[in-house]
Amino acid sequence: MKRRVAVTTAMVLVALAALVGATLASPPSGVTPTLVARGTYDAFKLRSDPHSPVDIKQKTKSPIDVVVRRHDYLPGSTTGWHSHPGPVFITVTQGELTYYLYDDPTCTPHKVGVGQGIVDDGGGHIVRNESGLPAQDVSVIIAPVGGAFRGELDAPGPNCSF
Repeated sequence: MKRRVAVTTAMVLVALAALVGATLASPPSGVTPTLVARGTYDAFKLRSDPHSPVDIKQKTKSPIDVVVRRHDYLPGSTTGWHSHPGPVFITVTQGELTYYLYDDPTCTPHKVGVGQGIVDDGGGHIVRNESGLPAQDVSVIIAPVGGAFRGELDAPGPNCSF
C-alpha cells in the first residue's frame, strides 16, 4: 500500500512539473510559419576557395537536414523563446524585426531590416515584430535528419522581462 501511494505521488509530481513547464514556455503568437523546403545532406567537410572573397568552413559528422521556413509576422507578434539544434541563418524579407538572444546578459535588441540577416548559433532567441507593420523573414535551419528543428524555452528569458 505504501508503495502504491509513493508511486501515485511521484506520478502526480511528474505531471505537475510537466504542466508548470508548459505554462512557463513562451509559445508563438501572431506568427504564421510556412515550410518552404526540407532536404537531407550526406555528411560533408568543405572549405571555400581560400582566394575567394567568401571564406567559410563547414563540417558535419553525420547527415543533416536543411530546413527552410518563411515566417509572416503581424504587428506585435512574437515567436516566443525557442532554440534550434544547430545554427540558423535568418534573413528579413519584409518590414523590420527585432531579435533577442537568450543568453545575452544585457537583453540587447537587434533590429534587422529588409535584406539584412542574423545568425543564431541555436542556443536560443526570440523574434518580435515591434515595428507596428507586417513583417516577414526566411530561416535556414540546420537540424538532425527527420528530427525536430525547434525547441521551446522558458519565458521570460533569463535576462529579459518578456
